This record gives sequence, structure tokens and C-alpha cells, in this order.
Amino acid sequence: MKLSIIIPAYNAAKYVERCVESILSQDFNDLEILIVDDGSSDNTLDVCTQLAMRGGG
Repeated sequence: MKLSIIIPAYNAAKYVERCVESILSQDFNDLEILIVDDGSSDNTLDVCTQLAMRGGG
């Protein structure tokens, strides 16, 4: 069973990496993380792009 985790992120550049790292530190391995950025005015999109590249997504 795959677990999908959806993270809404609006101007969350300071927090989104810590949030993803916290999820990845859990014991459950069969998961997907979806981050929804609804037009942030900070660099949330850049942080999410870097996280996706690092995690293979």
C-alpha cells in the first residue's frame, strides 16, 4: 500500500524542507510526497524543486 502525503505550501520556503525531512525520517518507506505551491511570492518553488531533484522525484 502506497501512502500519499500532500503538503500545501504557500510562502513556506523556511519550513518546507524541514517538513519533508521529518516525513522521510519515519519508518514507512512506500510513500509519495506531493507539495502544492499555489503561487508563493518567496522561493518556495525553488526549495521544492531542489528537494525533488535530491529525492529523485
